[in-house]
Amino acid sequence: MTRLIDHGIDMLRKTLKDMAALSEKSVETAIAAYTQNKPVAREIFDWSEELDLLHDQASDLAVELIARYQPVASDLRYIKSCFEISYGFARLGRYAYDVAQIIDAFGDLSDCDDSEIRRVGELVKEMIHQGAEAFFDRDIVAAERLKAMDDVVDESYRQHIRRMASREGGDPKCSVAVTLAMRYLERMADHACYMGDSTAYVITGSKRSIR
Repeated sequence: MTRLIDHGIDMLRKTLKDMAALSEKSVETAIAAYTQNKPVAREIFDWSEELDLLHDQASDLAVELIARYQPVASDLRYIKSCFEISYGFARLGRYAYDVAQIIDAFGDLSDCDDSEIRRVGELVKEMIHQGAEAFFDRDIVAAERLKAMDDVVDESYRQHIRRMASREGGDPKCSVAVTLAMRYLERMADHACYMGDSTAYVITGSKRSIR
C-alpha cells in the first residue's frame, strides 16, 4: 500500500539522482580539462550553480516532508540523509569548479607532470559513483569499501605534500597547481565517504565514521 509520504520521498530521490549525475559529470569534466589543459571553468561554474539550486530544492522538500508527515525511524533517517547528501553533491560541483579554475589561474600546464592527478582523479571518480550508488541501493558493503579507497587518496596527498616540502628547485607553477588539484581531489573523496556514512545511518541508525 502506497503511503502519502512515499510520493515525496520518490521526488526527493529523483532530485538526488539528478544531482549525482551532474556532480559526476562536473568532476569528470574538470579532471579531464586539467589533464588536457582545456579551459572549462565557465561551463562547470554553470553546473555548480545548477547543483546549488537542486540542493535548495532537495532541502525544501526534506523540510516539507518532515513538517507534514512527521516521519520516524528509517523514513526520518533517509530524509535527513538526503538533505546532507544533496549538500555533498553541491560541494562536489564547487570543488570541480575549483579544479577547472586552476587552468585559468596558471595558464598552460602542459609541461607539468599530471600523472598524480590522473591516478588519484580516477580513484576519486570511482568513489563518487560508488558512494552515490551505495546510498541509492542501500548497500552498506559497498559503502564500507569507500574507507580503503579514501585511505589511498589521503596517503597520496600526504606523500605529495612531503615531496613538495623536501624538493628544491623545480617549476613552482607546476608544484602549486598540482598541490591545489590534489587538495580538491582529497576533499571530493571525503564527500564520497560522507555518502557511505549516510548509507550506514539509514540502514543501521548509527552514523559510523568510515573516514
